[in-house]
Amino acid sequence: MDLNTITTVAHPRSRAQLPVWAAGDAWLAGGTWLFSEPQVHLTRLIDLTDLKWPALTVTDTHLSISATCTIAQLDALVCPPDWIAAPLINQCCRAFLASFKIWKTATVGGNLCMSLPAGPMISLTAALDGVCTIWKASGGEQKIRVVEFVTGDQRNRLTAGDLLRQIDIPLAALKRRSAFRQISLTPVGRSAALLIGSLDGGGTLTLTVTASTVRPIQLSFPKPPDASALRAAIAEHITDEEYHADVHGKPFWRKHMTLRLAEEIRGELLEMARP
Repeated sequence: MDLNTITTVAHPRSRAQLPVWAAGDAWLAGGTWLFSEPQVHLTRLIDLTDLKWPALTVTDTHLSISATCTIAQLDALVCPPDWIAAPLINQCCRAFLASFKIWKTATVGGNLCMSLPAGPMISLTAALDGVCTIWKASGGEQKIRVVEFVTGDQRNRLTAGDLLRQIDIPLAALKRRSAFRQISLTPVGRSAALLIGSLDGGGTLTLTVTASTVRPIQLSFPKPPDASALRAAIAEHITDEEYHADVHGKPFWRKHMTLRLAEEIRGELLEMARP
């Protein structure tokens, strides 16, 4: 899609060179959504590629994913054997309704900032206790958990001119047992429910619900619940209004599948924990 209202493309090479945000501006990273439909309200693009952020950085405590890291780069990450939750990376990358061409262009940060319920990078980073670093338009930084960053269907905590810099995943989260469930109405359709569960060494079970709900919702249990307790907790923490409604699934069905997949995850994690 040609964006024929654009008159300027800025190419900053550092944070200091980022232009002052103005009406009609948009960040450009992968651009897979930006160039997919007319953007008649835009006049300037601020291209982030010349900032040259490292796609992936592993420290002693975290895996840092830059906002401009592509899905293909994340999927190609070679993980140490003790990252037993690492299969979630490939599973979530493959939960995209996207071609290989999109994989090579679309970015992790773009998926979070679009804040669609079915965004699989939201699912992945929320389930792995990801923390967003946001460069504020007013200066300084803000850190916020992914589960709190996305607030609804195409809504998040960014304000005008804010820029998502990176998402940090604690290595401890990558060393937990995990279970993944995803369902769509069609074999290659958009996710109607995507749930991830994890179990740490202390017995805490965490369930992250996405795609079926308008925002990521996370439930944590100090010890694994039985089936009825899990069902009751989901009913308490997810209201009927929070189940998403679109052509990819009605709320009643999404709620049913959330309960079903959550119970499958609980059973799988308990089976893993048995000596």
